[in-house]
Amino acid sequence: MPVNVLFASLSERWEQYQTPLLEAFSAAGVEADLRDAFPPEQVDYIVYAPNSSVQDFTPYTRCKAVLSLWAGVEAVVDNETLKVPLTRMVDQGLSDGMREWVCGHVLRHHLGMDAHIHGQDGQWRLGAPALAKDRRVVIFGFGVLGQACGEALCDLGFQVYGWSNSQKSHDRIGCFSGAEGFRQSLAHADIAVLLLPWTPDTESLFDANAFAAMPEGAVILNPGRGGLINDTDLIAALDSGHLAHATLDVFRVEPLPADDPFWTHPKVTVTPHIASETRASSAAEVIAENIRRAEAGEPLLFLVDRTKGY
Repeated sequence: MPVNVLFASLSERWEQYQTPLLEAFSAAGVEADLRDAFPPEQVDYIVYAPNSSVQDFTPYTRCKAVLSLWAGVEAVVDNETLKVPLTRMVDQGLSDGMREWVCGHVLRHHLGMDAHIHGQDGQWRLGAPALAKDRRVVIFGFGVLGQACGEALCDLGFQVYGWSNSQKSHDRIGCFSGAEGFRQSLAHADIAVLLLPWTPDTESLFDANAFAAMPEGAVILNPGRGGLINDTDLIAALDSGHLAHATLDVFRVEPLPADDPFWTHPKVTVTPHIASETRASSAAEVIAENIRRAEAGEPLLFLVDRTKGY
């Protein structure tokens, strides 16, 4: 008997995901009836985006799990009507895209590319950039995405460190954890890459005190979550010259309003939440595998700890 799978997202996503999901279900041996509309009491699983029309999970009395299409779950994790397991999206396409965005922007700032891109004025500017081995990059948020980025940066020769709330270990990357480790990490961060989830504990974690603890001339890259940064404090740290630049891909309000000061600040680069995006083909495989696991009584992949918020 097939399981009933509700696809709860925007209509354009349904068009994008329908075929890859059906193909992934077939490949995983999952017999599924996939639709974008079901009577709630008939639904076994919900493939979910928080911007969908499903906000109250109470009617879904048969539902066994909610499988998020998004890596971030802050928009749903505190939903009091959600009583079943929630998983977040971690797929190879997401990791690949994030790794490429992070490496590209780290190299841009490490090599000082902007001086030449914007310096086509006939002046012969001497001075080679430092080598990667002399530049320290700290990944704040050392989970699956953080480790993928950190390993690629190691391959390029950078000194790479990772910070996370709980202690991690890596054979090539120095790992910090906890409050004291956070302070030590900031002192190492010539380039800081923010990949933390947005939770009450990480709200405005990067504020005036954090920026002051970073080396003078440090660079911030934020492809994680907009709420990690105190925006006012960031602009002050850039204006003072203590921070050299901030490249921001995520914001508290998206799309970023046209009158936001980040757009016109000379030391800020705005990218429109493009650091990485879930790819339908690889995400469908993760969804299908989790439904297969649930039906077989096996542990779900990427299960969200509701007490931690991620």
